[in-house]
Amino acid sequence: MSAAEFLAADSLAGLRHGFFTRRGGVSGGPFATLNCSLNGRDDRESVRRNRARAMDALGLPPAALLGLHQVHGAAAITVAAPGAWGEDDRPQADALVTDRPGVALGVVTADCAPVLLADAAAGVVGAAHAGWRGAVLGVLEATVAAMERLGAVRARIAAAIGPCIRQPSYEVGPDLREAVLARDAADARFFAPGRREGRWQFDLPGYCAARLAAAGLRAVETLAADTLADEARFFSHRRSMLAGGGPIGHQLSAIALAPA
Repeated sequence: MSAAEFLAADSLAGLRHGFFTRRGGVSGGPFATLNCSLNGRDDRESVRRNRARAMDALGLPPAALLGLHQVHGAAAITVAAPGAWGEDDRPQADALVTDRPGVALGVVTADCAPVLLADAAAGVVGAAHAGWRGAVLGVLEATVAAMERLGAVRARIAAAIGPCIRQPSYEVGPDLREAVLARDAADARFFAPGRREGRWQFDLPGYCAARLAAAGLRAVETLAADTLADEARFFSHRRSMLAGGGPIGHQLSAIALAPA
C-alpha cells in the first residue's frame, strides 16, 4: 500500500500539515487515486478511505478531519470542538479556523489555491479555499480575522499557498479581469498578455500572496507547483475542461495542531 503523498511548507515546519497530491489513494478512473472530495461522483467509501490515508500520513485519526461544502465565497467558520459536524452536514463556507488540538482543517482543490495558515505561538491554525472569486471577495482576510478572534496576531501568522493553477496555465477572459480590477485597478499587475486576443494570463498565487501581505502577514510562502501542468501529481478542473469535460477528483490540503 503506497502512502498518501503530500508536500510540506517550510514556513509551517513543526505543524502537522500537508498539501496532498493525487497519489497514494484507492480511487480509480478519473478519480485516481487520492481523490478526497465528498461532493463528486466517486465512490463514497473510496473517498473515506482516501481521507483516512491522508490523516494517517499526518499522524491523526480519520475522525480528526473536518471539511466544508465550498461555495467560492468569503465566509470563515470557527471550529469549536472535534467532530463539530458530519460529512453530510458540512457548513457552506470556504475557510475554517481553530485553536483546538487534534482538529484537522481541510479544503479540497483542483486548480484553486489552498492556503494553510498558523500562528504557532498562539496555537491557532486556519485553512482556506481561494479560487479567484473567493480571493476577490476577501476569503483570505476573513480567515486572518477569524484567527485573530481566537488570539492570533496577524504579524505572527505564517501562510503557505499550495499547489494551484499558475499564471502560464491560467488563461482568463475579460469578465474575470474586470472583476479583479473593479476592486483595485493596481491589481492589473497580476495579468500578463494572453496568447489570444482579448485574453490574459492570471497569476492566482501571486494575487493571493499580495492580499495576504497587504493584510499584514510577514511570512507568506508559495509552493512552486502547477496543477494543470503536472498531471501526474495533481487533479485540474481546467485540464479536464480542455479535454472535453467529465468528472474529476480533488486533492486535499490540511493543517492541525498536535493532539493534546
